[in-house]
Amino acid sequence: MTRLRTALLALPLAAGLLGVAAPAASAASASVTCRGEGIDPAARLHYRTETLIKAPPGAVWKLQTDVGGWPSWQSAVSSAKRLDPGPLRPGSRFRWTTPVPATPATPATTLVITSTVHQSQPGRCVRWSGPAIGAGLRIDRGVHVWTFTPARGGVLVRTEESWTGDQIEADPATAMKYLAPGLDAWLADLKKTAEAPCHR
Repeated sequence: MTRLRTALLALPLAAGLLGVAAPAASAASASVTCRGEGIDPAARLHYRTETLIKAPPGAVWKLQTDVGGWPSWQSAVSSAKRLDPGPLRPGSRFRWTTPVPATPATPATTLVITSTVHQSQPGRCVRWSGPAIGAGLRIDRGVHVWTFTPARGGVLVRTEESWTGDQIEADPATAMKYLAPGLDAWLADLKKTAEAPCHR
């Protein structure tokens, strides 16, 4: 389920644009997976990125998986609600919204994303997918994967996302203007919040 991320953020990927390679970093050269599953391999729109967060891995994991708290630290998320209790696990569902500005082809709207968790390993990774639907705009399926790897001084967070759907695939250049910056912004917000003294 990211600007079309504050525009298409919600579905909400730092590096593949229609076959363009990921940033030149050894860890970024491989797809991001959780329990062996990654993004939609047939998706034309996909992106991945990573950052080192200087905070305890457990604290970063808790912040990212507390879905109800997303609006407090992500400027692009206007609401977020769990649809079931307990920790994120396979089968968990949540609904979240993100405003989307007008583009030459679509009106300003709010995307409503209903995500379902498919894979999770507490403290290590999570993978979810779902549609994003707004007035005049639809992403049929977004697949989003996150991994959290303890590293010297903190945790390496990697994320990758793919989008599929006739509407966005008809104008991939516009879609990628929102997918890539949106995922980068999510990761930057996570880093800033996790590294703040109150979360350490």
